Amino acid sequence: MAKDVAKQAIALHKKLGGKIRIEPAAPVRNRADLSLVYTPGVAAVSMLLAKNPKLAPQYTMKGRMVAVVSDGSAVLGLGNIGPLGALPVMEGKCALFKTFGDVDAVPIVLDTQDTDEIVKIVTAIAPAFGGINLEDIAAPRCFEIERRVVDALNIPVMHDDQHGTAIVVLAGILNSLKVVGKKLANVQIVISGAGAAGTACANLAYAAGAKNIIMLDRKGIIDATRDESHKKELAKFTNPKGIKGGLREALTGADILIGVSGPGLATAADIKLMAKKSIVFALANPVPEIMPDEAKRGGAAVIGTGRSDFPNQINNSLIFPGLFRGALDHGVTKITQELKLKAGRALAALVKKPTAVKVLPDMFDKRVAPTVAKAMAGKKAIAKAIR
Repeated sequence: MAKDVAKQAIALHKKLGGKIRIEPAAPVRNRADLSLVYTPGVAAVSMLLAKNPKLAPQYTMKGRMVAVVSDGSAVLGLGNIGPLGALPVMEGKCALFKTFGDVDAVPIVLDTQDTDEIVKIVTAIAPAFGGINLEDIAAPRCFEIERRVVDALNIPVMHDDQHGTAIVVLAGILNSLKVVGKKLANVQIVISGAGAAGTACANLAYAAGAKNIIMLDRKGIIDATRDESHKKELAKFTNPKGIKGGLREALTGADILIGVSGPGLATAADIKLMAKKSIVFALANPVPEIMPDEAKRGGAAVIGTGRSDFPNQINNSLIFPGLFRGALDHGVTKITQELKLKAGRALAALVKKPTAVKVLPDMFDKRVAPTVAKAMAGKKAIAKAIR
């Protein structure tokens, strides 16, 4: 991070005292207003909802409010910095929800990293919210937490580090393959990093039709000998050729490298091992697995990062505002794999003629959130949205 940006960000946050405000939707100017907003009038609304709970989204914030929940265990690239370290990030997430999707969101940071406690807390607060966005929770706990919360609730729940990232990556891959003239079913995809994002990217790419995916972690290529349950699951559908070794062995002849691991893990020499017209998404922040100029020297045809100062920013902010907007609008109770695929394809379709430096729409493209939102409603809505 540039020193001037860091300095400006600290100054802005100090000046604002946080990025989130709560304002009443109805003015309270006199006693008449007070009697409707609060007592005695509110009692009638309370009794109505007590007798008819399904009406809550129409009469309360539940119909438009998302909880952004973190335990601070995996914040950006900063690691386990706890709830107060996570709070500015969650506030920022809420600001993006409102800015891009007109979704009201509130940050909730938890002073516990115990799986059972987190599940209990999130399910206990859920009646007030129309959706739950889990954020910056470390793997592998994040997998169990999301699964249990999803099973317990009848509102949309998504761990954005997993699925928001995976959806954007899929959209970027689909358009990058158009640029290089390759098919998803025929390419070899290498994913460096088997945490939350890497696991979700592998699952979604496989669901989209990818047949040759190789996953790596710090120990090398993942296979069925691993002890961790989620890596055993990954081994069931990845590395079909049984390749052994590390990154260089995985990259030999590969078409796509997706980095969701750490800085400086690859060099131009590594990229030269890949097939011609290779695609490199180096998404570690703020320092990617390989810098774009280095990847280009290695022969990569399409290069993306998580940064805004290079072409092809792969950022989950392209997905989560519209996805929750659509889930709230269309009464979605579960964000299924099918819906994630629809969202990714709809996002990709917004770029009519992808190029090496333009495989995704801009963050500030006003079509993005409405298009992703309509993808939550079905195939007809997608077609209409991208005309």
